[in-house]
Amino acid sequence: MRARNFGFYALVSAVLYVLGGSSALAQAPFPMTPRAKTGGSSNVKMLGHLPLEGYFSLGGVDIEQEVSRPFVYVSGMNDKVGFTVASVADPANPKVIYHWSFPKVERDSGLGGENGRYFKLKGRYYYAKTVQFNVRSPNDSLGLILFDVTGLPDPATVKEVAHIGAIGARVVHVFPYKHSDGRLLLLTTPTVGPYAQIYDAAKLLSSGAQAALVSQVPIPADVNLKQFARGYHDSYAAYDPSTRMDKFYGAGTGGFHVYDISRPEEPKHLFSMAGGGGVIAGGHTIIPTPDGRYAVGTTERQFWPVFVWDLSPGLSGESRLLSQPAGSWVADWQDAAHIVEVRWPYVFVASFEDGLQVFNIANPRQPKTEGWYYTCMCEHQTGWSGSVTRPGTSVLNGAADIDIRNADGLVVMTDYTSGLWSFRLEGFNGWNGRYWRMPNISEEQDWDRGPAIAPIP
Repeated sequence: MRARNFGFYALVSAVLYVLGGSSALAQAPFPMTPRAKTGGSSNVKMLGHLPLEGYFSLGGVDIEQEVSRPFVYVSGMNDKVGFTVASVADPANPKVIYHWSFPKVERDSGLGGENGRYFKLKGRYYYAKTVQFNVRSPNDSLGLILFDVTGLPDPATVKEVAHIGAIGARVVHVFPYKHSDGRLLLLTTPTVGPYAQIYDAAKLLSSGAQAALVSQVPIPADVNLKQFARGYHDSYAAYDPSTRMDKFYGAGTGGFHVYDISRPEEPKHLFSMAGGGGVIAGGHTIIPTPDGRYAVGTTERQFWPVFVWDLSPGLSGESRLLSQPAGSWVADWQDAAHIVEVRWPYVFVASFEDGLQVFNIANPRQPKTEGWYYTCMCEHQTGWSGSVTRPGTSVLNGAADIDIRNADGLVVMTDYTSGLWSFRLEGFNGWNGRYWRMPNISEEQDWDRGPAIAPIP
């Protein structure tokens, strides 16, 4: 049985905390599984696999939504900073059509940039690549580089067109959002301060970062930043039809935070989620359902589940701090989950050692596993330790990021060391929210028309 009650995980986490993190004590009651997991469920078909060189060298993945542009962007990091574009015109035979390497110098250290996203603006296509080198690296003042990729598949047409420098340096995550007022915004999470930043993409391209900066979204004032100095990790934005608001969802210090950004120049904190009696020190990813009623969040911590939150108390104004998730899910309680994508009622997970995982939240209080496929093929706890030359002892290994093409349901996923994968889930041949009597809202944007704000038929 894969769905679990949150109380069990709160208890496990509390026990581990009391034991002070001692691996000998913590692991004694819980036998580990050293063998590599392979294969998958019968309803998940692996279509294609593109091995890409490197060890913990692959990060984020993003697929263009138009089938006529079958391009997948794979973000490179660590020793392979840059990005690769693959064509999945034939998903069973993905092919590299372009590669760009960051001009890294010897003293540049750190991840180098884990994430990247494409967007469309005024008929042209762009790719925004994060840059995140450690402080005092020669390139530590960069945050984001934009490329014009309109001319793909011709590699000669790709060119750098803009960047964000010191005012938004060392970006962890970027999310392009088509706001209901018509502007295309870039949400970034830099490490220059405990906040996210909002940029006007058109102004960034025409006038530079300083003119394009719209506002900063802070960590709420009641979060103890002296205890937890980190800002946001991932950010997301979506139009909420029930409240008629554009909303920012940020995962980071203190858990998960929701802001009204209907007027992006003046973000207004609405409420936060910090489960387990407020013991979540930091969230990693948070994505709401299309109707804005629920949200799914990860912490990237071993032994912690994926949370499913009922946002009703926050939406009604009853509470500004939600401390009890409605439900939770885990593939293997000994591991951790990284990134989620929501296509109601399915949640697709890049789940580290557990590869691709899919669960169903038609009943958010009792999530149910739908399918899986293991891509890591690695022994347990041989993951990232801060080195690109030797294995570590963490569970941060395997599936890195995931994306879905709504037009036909094609699933693409990156694995830190094994490359780019493509899948199909049986019965999932595309996604449109209206098929489920939901707003047609997901991580994928309607670049030409903006959010689906019309009433549900």
